[in-house]
Amino acid sequence: MKERDSESFESLSQVLPNTSNPAHMIQMAMANSGSSAAAPPRQDQHDRSKWLLDCPEPPSPWHELKSQVKESFLTKAKRFKSLQKQPLPKRILSILQAVFPIFGWCRNYKLIMFKNDLMAGLTLASLCIPQSIGYATLAKLDPQYGLYSSVVPPLIYALMGTSREVAIGPVAVVSLLLSSMLQELIDPETDPLGYTKLVLTTTFFAGIFQASFGIFRLGFLVDFLSHAAIVGFMGGAAIVIGLQQLKGLLGITNFTTNTDIVSVLRTVWRSCHQQWSPHTFILGCSFLSFILIARFIGKKNKKLFWLPAIAPLISVVVSTLMVFLTKADEHGVKTVRHIKGGLNPISINDLEFNTPHLGHIAKIGLIVAVVALTEAIAVGRSFAGIKGYRLDGNKEMVAIGFMNVLGSLTSCYAATGSFSRTAVNFAAGCETAMSNIVMAVTVFVALECLTRLLYYTPIAILASIILSALPGLIDINEAIHIWKIDKLDFLALIGAFFGVLFGSVEIGLLVAVVISFAKIILISIRPGIETLGRIPGTDIFADTDQYPMSVKTPRVLICRVKSALLCFANASSIEERIMRWINEEEEDENTMSNDERKILFVVLDMSNLMNVDTSGITALVELHNNLSKLY
Repeated sequence: MKERDSESFESLSQVLPNTSNPAHMIQMAMANSGSSAAAPPRQDQHDRSKWLLDCPEPPSPWHELKSQVKESFLTKAKRFKSLQKQPLPKRILSILQAVFPIFGWCRNYKLIMFKNDLMAGLTLASLCIPQSIGYATLAKLDPQYGLYSSVVPPLIYALMGTSREVAIGPVAVVSLLLSSMLQELIDPETDPLGYTKLVLTTTFFAGIFQASFGIFRLGFLVDFLSHAAIVGFMGGAAIVIGLQQLKGLLGITNFTTNTDIVSVLRTVWRSCHQQWSPHTFILGCSFLSFILIARFIGKKNKKLFWLPAIAPLISVVVSTLMVFLTKADEHGVKTVRHIKGGLNPISINDLEFNTPHLGHIAKIGLIVAVVALTEAIAVGRSFAGIKGYRLDGNKEMVAIGFMNVLGSLTSCYAATGSFSRTAVNFAAGCETAMSNIVMAVTVFVALECLTRLLYYTPIAILASIILSALPGLIDINEAIHIWKIDKLDFLALIGAFFGVLFGSVEIGLLVAVVISFAKIILISIRPGIETLGRIPGTDIFADTDQYPMSVKTPRVLICRVKSALLCFANASSIEERIMRWINEEEEDENTMSNDERKILFVVLDMSNLMNVDTSGITALVELHNNLSKLY
């Protein structure tokens, strides 16, 4: 008995130095201190005990809050003082660079960089023009609004944005959000002008929210949509968008306004038995195949990056000529017909602030703002990481917000960074945001000169262009990766996916946010607790379930709480689980006798712990008292 007790004490002495506790940290700090004479062992031990038992009071919450506010204002004050010390011209230039980053990179701009940006901008415009028209029809707007949204917002972003590669314009997901949520307030077919006013007002609110997030540093609100939720939402939205395009691809006249898969498939099934256009279907599928083949060739041969970018424009030109020469519009093939040309008209008077739906419009604007920011910042950061520079998230939010506010005043609907167009911009060799300016100028020229030529463009081609862009929104490999890493994250992904698919866009987003919050609450209430054992031949202690080869220390139970917070929400749960483990160990058949205790020491590894409230302290005291009664 005494021999086994001595073995347990020796094992415990080996365990304690390897647990991250304050006493061990203080001991290491004293051992590494620069004092010339070492203190006597007993005096050293006495000092350590005194430091632990009579530790100083931590800073109060009020003191911490005051320090954070002071630090924030001092940082801005220091910047302001440094600006005041500079000469007036440099001071003005510094302020301009802070607000408009273009004044920073344009000073080192060279001709060779402009050549690359010119090529990238023209390539981008060839893809942007047909896509913008298609996304405008997806948003239930006239085609010219898509082109308007590819002129003003890219110019504003080029002045204020910090990304060199992000291509700005309308995107499929935001277009679907607007059409699916606003058509509940007003029917775009019976009152197109009123619907357009609501879209512009929603864009204005979205821009206000986005700019506010950046100015007041509220970017954490965007993180409420987790990565897994965004993957699921994008996948479900891609399928919904694809089903919506069956209307144009089949030439169906009467189509449901619902976005769920059941309603859309029911409408398609009924229409196929009544009235649809085989000519439209053949034409659309033919050019869809051409675009997909061009994209496949572009992926196989990187030198032909321009082929998938220009394929949609070639499809528009060729199909328009075919319809014009064969007069297919007289045989059931629907065309775009009139597209209003010219510069963006001012739309200040079109903003509706006296409507009874103002609160609902503001809510839709908030949803659009969050989704658009999430996509734009994710795209920008991924390409900034490839190029090796830092993207300023707050400046991005301000830039995207201002471009949508000004866009809503110039007949533009919500624009953001597009992943597909950004990838084309990057592959085309863009150097700076000048490629956005080149694209905007090119689209403006098209608005001035080429809109009449698009009269015979078949709607089926626009549906084909949108369908060709959807595979990039469905990331199956990432979904599999999330399943392997975190099952609760995958649950949020599935919830968002099926919520969008079988419910609506709002339901999908709501389900994703609820599951994400439920995961956080569950982890807080039921944090993981693991028993630790020593890995043979090392001084490392690891989870015995994850590392079966680890050896438990005889008569010592070492537990690690995998939580940074011990509070009212989880304190009782942690105490009960530790006591249950001890009782299970005591009731094990391996005990030597009835009078012998199998567990003599309980060591809690709280190295992960960052904060303890009064409930946590009470639970630790109760745990200590319960263990004292047992032993």
